[in-house]
Parts: sequence; structure tokens; C-alpha cells
Amino acid sequence: MRARIIIVEDEPDLRDAVAEYLTANGYEVATAENAAVARPMLESGSFHIALLDIAMPGEDGLSLGRWLRSKMSTGIIYATAAGAPLDRIVGLELGADDYIVKPYELREVLARVRSVLRRVPQPSAPRPARADAGQARRSMSFGPFSADLDGRLVTGPGGAVIDLARSEFDVLEVFLTRANRVLTRTAISEAIGFAEDPESSRAIDIRIMRLRKKIEADPANPKFLRTVRGEGYIFSLPADDGA
Repeated sequence: MRARIIIVEDEPDLRDAVAEYLTANGYEVATAENAAVARPMLESGSFHIALLDIAMPGEDGLSLGRWLRSKMSTGIIYATAAGAPLDRIVGLELGADDYIVKPYELREVLARVRSVLRRVPQPSAPRPARADAGQARRSMSFGPFSADLDGRLVTGPGGAVIDLARSEFDVLEVFLTRANRVLTRTAISEAIGFAEDPESSRAIDIRIMRLRKKIEADPANPKFLRTVRGEGYIFSLPADDGA
């Protein structure tokens, strides 16, 4: 199935140009001029990626993205105006998978789309098969938590499901599969396929901050996900924990 992308952009020339370019590169593309038009389209169709302009009349892209993230697993790429770093940081805190700064080149849009597609699940794909119906599922434990890496599910004490955004799980998986090793921000970015950008380090820090709030008893003094001053981060996993 071809990847399906929805572009929500109030500038018609830009919207049409991006749609035409992505279609020419093999994607199925739908467009909407504002959030009001986009919402019913998103509810009735399965999209792999939503490219959302932040500064739109009426409901802005951040609000639409927050709603979308609460409803489905569609990948989100925000388009933000140059010189608006606050928008980018807020977008990342809301669980965006990537962002792009306007004005941008169409080739950059394509690169961001391909990067996010490597990380997002198929919207219509069935849930993974049961562990006894094929090869064993990859799972790891840390403290009272258990992570099903194939099912992309983390449970805590008593089996309670930990609500992780896709971007947070991506980072957690990098750490779990590279436990007890110091990882630089660059290494983490490369492992999750995050596009190179001056804001990449800040993006990684935001994801780690959110992760700590969900898996650490005391996020200010983390037990698992610790900072190594001047180098990066390390996920401390006792030898008797793991798969």
C-alpha cells in the first residue's frame, strides 16, 4: 500500500506544489486548507503522515496536532515559520515526529517524509501476531517496567500501560537495546532517523525529559536514564534485567 499523506496548509500555491511533488514521488496525497476541513478527512481516512502548518487561520496546527495525536498514530510533521523556535519546541513537546522550517525546498519535505515513514507504523496494519504464533517477541524489563519492543508497548507496576508517544518509545528502544553505553545526542538522533538540524539536540533533550517523567520515580534524580556530563546519556540496566 502506498503511504498516504495529508497536507494541511492555508497557502494554496504551496499546498498544491507540495502535493504535486509528493504525488510524483509515489505517495497518495490529500489536501486541506484548514483544520476544520482536515478533521473529518482524518477521522474517515487512514493516513501515515500529516504535514501541518502551525500558523493557520482558525484552529492552528498545534491544536490540530494535539487532537490528532490523541486519536491515532499518524506521524506528524509541523511546518513553522523561520525564526519561531518556540513553535518548534512546543510541537516536539506535543509529540511531533519532525518539523520543517518555512520557506523550505520540496526536496527537504521529501527527506523529512521518508525519515518519519521509517519510524511510523502502518495505519491499517494488523496488530503483531501472538508470541506463540512465530518467533519470540522482543521484550526487556527494567525495574518494575516491561517493554514489548515489537508491540511497542510499555507496562508498569501491576501491568498498567504507560502512555508513551511514538517519539518517546523510539528513544526508549534505542536506550534499551544499547543499555549501559554512553550515547551522544548525535548517536541517538541517527538511531531514530531524526533529520539533521540545529535543533536536534534540543529535540532529544525534550524526549528524554518526557520519558523521565513517565518511567522515573524521581525524574530530577533518575535511576535509569542518567545524564553523563559533557558526553550524553546512559540507560543503566542491571545485569539481571533484560530480555
